[in-house]
Amino acid sequence: MELFITHASIYLAAAVLLVPLSVRLGLGSVLGFLSAGIVIGPILGLVGAETGEIQHFAEFGVVMLLFVIGLELEPRALWDMRKRLIGLGGLQVALTSLAIGGLAMIVGLSWPAALTVGLTLSLSSTAIVLQTLTEKNLLRSPGGRSVFAVLLSQDLAVVPILALVPLLAGIGGLVPAAPETAEASMPEIATLIDSLPGWAATLVTLTVVVAIVLGGHFLSRPVFRFVHASRLPEMSTFISLLIVLGIALAMMAVGLSPALGTFLAGVVLASSEFRHQIEVDIQPFKGLLMGIFFMTVGAQIDLGMLADNLVLVLCLTLAVIAVKVAVLFGLGLVFGLRRADIWLFALGLAQAGEFAFLLTGFANQQRLLADPQSQILLLVIAMTMVLTPLLFVLQEWISARAARDAAERDPDRIEERGRVIIAGIGRFGQVVNRLVRTSGLETVVLDADISTIELMRRFGVKGYFGDPSRHELLEAAGLATAEVLVVAVDKREAATQIVSHARKVRPDLHIVARARDRVHVYELFQAGANDIVRETFDSSVRAGRYVLENMGFTEYEAAKLSQTYYKVDRAAMRDLAQLWVPGQPVHLNEAYVARAKQLDRDLETALIEELDQNRRNPDAAE
Repeated sequence: MELFITHASIYLAAAVLLVPLSVRLGLGSVLGFLSAGIVIGPILGLVGAETGEIQHFAEFGVVMLLFVIGLELEPRALWDMRKRLIGLGGLQVALTSLAIGGLAMIVGLSWPAALTVGLTLSLSSTAIVLQTLTEKNLLRSPGGRSVFAVLLSQDLAVVPILALVPLLAGIGGLVPAAPETAEASMPEIATLIDSLPGWAATLVTLTVVVAIVLGGHFLSRPVFRFVHASRLPEMSTFISLLIVLGIALAMMAVGLSPALGTFLAGVVLASSEFRHQIEVDIQPFKGLLMGIFFMTVGAQIDLGMLADNLVLVLCLTLAVIAVKVAVLFGLGLVFGLRRADIWLFALGLAQAGEFAFLLTGFANQQRLLADPQSQILLLVIAMTMVLTPLLFVLQEWISARAARDAAERDPDRIEERGRVIIAGIGRFGQVVNRLVRTSGLETVVLDADISTIELMRRFGVKGYFGDPSRHELLEAAGLATAEVLVVAVDKREAATQIVSHARKVRPDLHIVARARDRVHVYELFQAGANDIVRETFDSSVRAGRYVLENMGFTEYEAAKLSQTYYKVDRAAMRDLAQLWVPGQPVHLNEAYVARAKQLDRDLETALIEELDQNRRNPDAAE
């Protein structure tokens, strides 16, 4: 017990000291955890032999991570990924294995050993990559979805790779392993199907998978209702952990990846009303276990052997990363990823993965690799994982440079005029443009993001690349003759600048502007905008209306209250805009605060009067 508390304190203290520092430096939490492991392991020697056992335990963080990701996916979304899962993922494993295996043969390994090394290094780190993508909000991008699909494919490939290694050892092992030795050296996955014939093993495996799917769909709701009836919050955590660990155990019993099983269960539970509760229960355990896993990777780096073979290890590490980047970049081009997404895809998957540690040890036990070769390979695997956060930093630099290059590109030559100019074609501007065009009016669309313009062109929507805040571009778009200008750019300073310039040039022009918040409303109002739309205001009012309808108000009452709120709030905004002082925080403006309080009371009075009037005249709702 005392030893456990000592080790736990060491791991937690190292994480608390180094991870926030790494995040502040912009390197991400993963590099912080890896650095913490290096400090408490090979540098200070505070942890040692127990690290491998802790790592096996902490690997359940990956299982929980895939379960949480599955909760955020619907079955239809998974089905839509089938081409990437099979084509992109399968080709990545095959091509990377052949490329790295070929290099291994060049440096002197036999072809069975070289193929084993290639298969081992073709896998990537699910834990590091998904954690980093989640932190950077890149998981839902096209590149992030492709990365995720390949990681799932790699998890699927682990089982056949494990089955292939003993066959390769029989062909070209260093010393043929005795049958009993080979059996003892298999990965510690006790399965229920070892003694079954092939058809029976397949049937049992399919039965377990189907049971997980059907159980998640039909049994989860009654089980959670039964547990929640106890009104004990901790029981919700108990049942959430039981689901994850039970499914992992069932998948391991039939020799399949527990991570894949829990991911499948998460997808099945994605439509459950208990999805958010399960996610909240699992999240702390997932984060803690994954952090410990990263620290154990750092703690197991043998700095002595690394120092003795520094040049060799670094050359092999860079060679592995270069080969994987080349293969992934080529596949990204073939599968139609955009340039920014290709770099995320290629650099994000360029490291080796957690299963590579298992496969290397297994290959060593099967006498495919000698002990020195295995130790060097383990160092290379660890170094690729340590360098992964830096690869993501490189990816961000490439993306930023590409964005700067696009911004410096000469704007398009505008060849048409329209009665409506739309500056900015993001989520907000797209809706406006679609409504106006489908109503029979011509628009001229401007945007400073070339990728957005190209995407719109693929859907048949014509737009011009260029910064709308540049006066000459706005003039070229027909500012002198346009009837309405819609300012929907993302940057608030650019929006205010566009409105101010347009108002000076065209005092008679009607300007509709998108505002980020209340203060931006005041800025745009003073700049000369006619209609100012807070980007979330209308949707928030609609959401409030739905709340009223589900709290006992009739649809008519909820609609009238929403309309009254809308009108009174818009009038209040114009009132407060007269009191707003540029550069002064609104909470320090005494006149503004006093007037805002009075307007809130007026709003409450107006809503009560509206509701009383509706209830006194029920026939009005007919």
